[in-house]
Amino acid sequence: MTPFQPLHATTVALRGQGSWRGVLLTGPSGAGKSDLALRLMQGGARLVADDYSCVFMSGGFAYATAPATIAGRIEVRGVGIVSTQNRPLVRLALVLELTTDPVERLPKAETRLIAGVALPVFQLDGREVSATEKITVLTQRL
Repeated sequence: MTPFQPLHATTVALRGQGSWRGVLLTGPSGAGKSDLALRLMQGGARLVADDYSCVFMSGGFAYATAPATIAGRIEVRGVGIVSTQNRPLVRLALVLELTTDPVERLPKAETRLIAGVALPVFQLDGREVSATEKITVLTQRL
């Protein structure tokens, strides 16, 4: 197991094909990471970590967990910090870079090293109504 690497990212776990798959949501402050996580949670996803995720490699896979100080809590902009049902740990399957710039219609496959593991990375405008459905499509392809 590698040491924990803190990342400015929100992590959610989506249930698919019999297991939980972790999605690491990255982007600048205010990009909508927590907002998108909330919308995914309405569809059955579970929060792993909001705003900061601790990632590490074990057995050739990348995993994410929350720092103990924020585990089970999410910032709801305009409301405050709220407690929520969460998963303590998830194996990462995908990285999503949230952007407000136009996104490629047919992006080339890219990867990013997270804790020494190459993970597929896609750009997404998390404000789009279809963002949660796009994430479902992406995770089903993995």
